[in-house]
Amino acid sequence: MPPSASSRLAYIDWMRGLACVLMFQTHCYDSWLGGSARKTTFFMWSQLGGTLPAPLFLFLAGISVAFVVQRSLQKGKLPGEIGLAAIRRGAEVLGLGLLFRLQEFAIALGWAPWSDLFRVDILNTIGISIMLTGAMCWAVLSLRRSGGASIPLAATAAVVGLTISALSPLLWTVWRPRFLPWPLESYINGVHNLGEPQPWLFPIFPWTAFAFIGLALGSVLFSQWAREKEATIVLLAGAGGILLIYLARWLDARPLQLYPVYDFWHTSPNFFLIRVGLLLAILAGVYAWCRWGAGAWGFSPLVQLGQTSLLVYWVHIEFVYGRFSILTRRAQSIQGASLGLLTIFLAMLALSIARTKLKGRGSEIVAWLRKPVRVS
Repeated sequence: MPPSASSRLAYIDWMRGLACVLMFQTHCYDSWLGGSARKTTFFMWSQLGGTLPAPLFLFLAGISVAFVVQRSLQKGKLPGEIGLAAIRRGAEVLGLGLLFRLQEFAIALGWAPWSDLFRVDILNTIGISIMLTGAMCWAVLSLRRSGGASIPLAATAAVVGLTISALSPLLWTVWRPRFLPWPLESYINGVHNLGEPQPWLFPIFPWTAFAFIGLALGSVLFSQWAREKEATIVLLAGAGGILLIYLARWLDARPLQLYPVYDFWHTSPNFFLIRVGLLLAILAGVYAWCRWGAGAWGFSPLVQLGQTSLLVYWVHIEFVYGRFSILTRRAQSIQGASLGLLTIFLAMLALSIARTKLKGRGSEIVAWLRKPVRVS
């Protein structure tokens, strides 16, 4: 029997919650560890784990677009309606990203540089990725004459994702669009106002490629013919991910290099393929955990966090990096920072639960606040 719709999506939320936890630990240890603690193997592995949240969020954004597109097709909506809905949602996320930058600048007024307003952060890139994937779906669905949409969508998304990755080394170096003002060029290659691309930013090249790969996989997973084969498809994708990691490592070891400037850790298509392989393997593991393991046993903190990932991202930043940091920055031991991390996790979980319980009850809360107090 195929899993229910809710259980089919639980593993997506669980995976998004995993990205939240990895993000929490990366930010907490980076912000709070000080002195010799920053030179330990522990800190190195913490930061290495920090390379996963951004690809996870983007990959899952692509999968979410695929889910909405397939559901809209089943309702008989037109390509223009489907594409515009995704583009509008992406514009909302991009707007929130810009608002977040404005908030950060206002809170840090007096010591934050004005250029921080134009930083290309992960929320900006998620919003742009949703808009671009929505536009691609619109184009593919409009050109489709007959037959199912899942294969054309999956194939086109995979090609676009791989093309973005392949062009990234060039757009960071010899093909840089220097004619653009730096706030616009920064969306292409993360140059910011520093004269050269910055690895700590999230430009379109290569980051949006993860969203297109997620769209490709999601277009297959949520198609009509895949419903009763979902477990097989996910597990095969996980196995394919492991093979992809070995293939990318083999390609990277070849003496032939296609690019005049090769940066493995930041723009290399081989490193992109390794991370895609990891994402597919993680997806298969999370699916198995939520379908047949303890992930299906009642309440799941990670599923809960995954359902409110935008909120907990927004709020935790202020209590880790901002003026309201709960610990003194760059001054903690591993034990102290770990206690801070546990506090952040529990606080964000409580906030997430409160958000879920209060969602849709705004009118009730307003009515209760306006209720006159009876004097006995």
